Amino acid sequence: MGYNEKERAFIEWYPRGYGVGFKVKERLFETQTKYQRLELYETEGFGKLLVLDGTVQLVEVGEESYHEPLVHPVMLAHPNPRRVLIIGGGDGGTLREVLRHETVEKATMVEIDELVVEVSKIYMNVARGAFEDPRAEVMVGDGVKYLKETDERFDVIIADSTDPVGPAKLLFSEEFYRDAYEKLNDKGLYITQAGSVYLFTNELLDAYKAMKNVFDRVYYFSFPVIGYASPWSFLVGVKGDIDFTKVDVERAEKLDLYYYDPERHETLFQMPKYVRDLLERV
Repeated sequence: MGYNEKERAFIEWYPRGYGVGFKVKERLFETQTKYQRLELYETEGFGKLLVLDGTVQLVEVGEESYHEPLVHPVMLAHPNPRRVLIIGGGDGGTLREVLRHETVEKATMVEIDELVVEVSKIYMNVARGAFEDPRAEVMVGDGVKYLKETDERFDVIIADSTDPVGPAKLLFSEEFYRDAYEKLNDKGLYITQAGSVYLFTNELLDAYKAMKNVFDRVYYFSFPVIGYASPWSFLVGVKGDIDFTKVDVERAEKLDLYYYDPERHETLFQMPKYVRDLLERV
């Protein structure tokens, strides 16, 4: 796993020998933060590549293929998302997409690793001004601890985390889901990425089962993400009377989205038959 200087390529290896790779022009930055190994590369065709602990986080060209399905389906399904919490998301892409919604009065982002934010600000422009938006509150800290201790309530909570290992492991626990449910308003939505449909099926099932023990309803969907072992899965937890199968298409028209298509929202729910069968048995 990692950078091959001879081949001038970065390859992330998944289970069973499956890999996702990028041709690299140069390595721009590398350091060991307090929490993880951070690397930044300039790729041949996809701009800068951000890597944490050997796993691809995003490439500049196409990062919207992750951030759009993570943010807009829940924001458009909620009738009036005014207060939003983002846990993780240090590159600023999720914050950027949340703030595109005119209903948002405050977006709080809690990122555990300050260096991810700083490197993203210096080397990349994924946030596109989101960090400076007056509606944004950006904090460096433990999102799990913050959620447990805060007195604030939210309409939407977005977990933009790495895979369920290291500092992110607790973000996939039933205890964390219970804290999220408690801190949602009477009508609220929670979303998390849940890994590769084909290669992390067990992790998807475990997270789905834990969320079903907590939320009023749980939905699963997938989306092809550039740089990840697609299709990539997402899980949505519902509190209260919200139908996640429907979104506000009129509000979506102002957003000018590139990857996620609100008019074809129902296509999100397509899963391989064997995965759907497994999920429906949970």
